[in-house]
Amino acid sequence: MHKANEGAYIVLGATGGIGSAVCRRLAASESEVVMAARNRERLEHLAGDLGAGFFKSLDATDFDEVEALTQEAQQRYGRVLGVVNCVGSMFLKAAHMTRGAEWRGTLSTNLDSAFAAVRSGARVMRRNGGSVVLMSSAAARIGLANHEAIAAAKAGIIGLAQSASATYAAKNIRFNVVAPGLVDTPLAAGITRSPVMKKASEAMHPLGRIGQPDEIASVIEWLLSSDSSWVTGQVIGVDGGLSSVRCRATA
Repeated sequence: MHKANEGAYIVLGATGGIGSAVCRRLAASESEVVMAARNRERLEHLAGDLGAGFFKSLDATDFDEVEALTQEAQQRYGRVLGVVNCVGSMFLKAAHMTRGAEWRGTLSTNLDSAFAAVRSGARVMRRNGGSVVLMSSAAARIGLANHEAIAAAKAGIIGLAQSASATYAAKNIRFNVVAPGLVDTPLAAGITRSPVMKKASEAMHPLGRIGQPDEIASVIEWLLSSDSSWVTGQVIGVDGGLSSVRCRATA
């Protein structure tokens, strides 16, 4: 990773389970981290833990707010090295039961925030290159019941990243997507706090368990780093085999 004074990484959704794990990894490598999320109190607590100097409460679906953040980060640190969008939601409901407001909210939280990250990241990295990492889901790659709205939003993120990869390849800006299975975060608490639902979810994953935030964050950190400098337009499933493996129990 780049060290302090060489630029900064921006993490949207910094206070979530995966977002905070990404921030901790970046801070541990002595990188400058610009953290953004809705809840200022949680941001202040995380910034205090990490000794981060720059954080901002914002709405990641608002293009102007995200644009202002990236411009300020560039002015403060000279260069934006990468942008990660960890903003998202978990909405599980069959299509015929989904209200219009729920559909639009799911698209906005997930897809609008991703587009804001791509749009603003591309603007500040066109001179020196950089890396943008977006979050999709295994649900965008495999049919899961009651996932219509969230699967559509997460699939849109994949298309967004692949198109942006083509648009900005000549500028050396890389766009990649991480697609997790179920991860043990506050967002998933509605599932994980129920022993029955958690056990069923674990059984869906061929590796027999749900993921941990740092397992996702480690892949994001790699995609931000120069170690992945020849990787763009990719969707990396960190999902315990959910989207690609079918296995039956063995004796």
